[in-house]
Amino acid sequence: MKILIILFLIVILYSLASSFWYLVKDKGQGDRTVRRLTWRIGLSLLLFLLLWVGYQMGWIEPTSGPVRIPGE
Repeated sequence: MKILIILFLIVILYSLASSFWYLVKDKGQGDRTVRRLTWRIGLSLLLFLLLWVGYQMGWIEPTSGPVRIPGE
């Protein structure tokens, strides 16, 4: 599950970087930037749904994280 989440994040970052590249290259005139940003939004929503389903199915368990609060 962790590898899948990391892969999603890498693809989302690639989509964001490529949309910036097309924005600069096309000088804001083409529609490639909008398509790449649309893909990024879709992938982000899919990742959110994957995390939610993983939590609901018990595949992902929340932890307290690296910072511990005294008394808990």
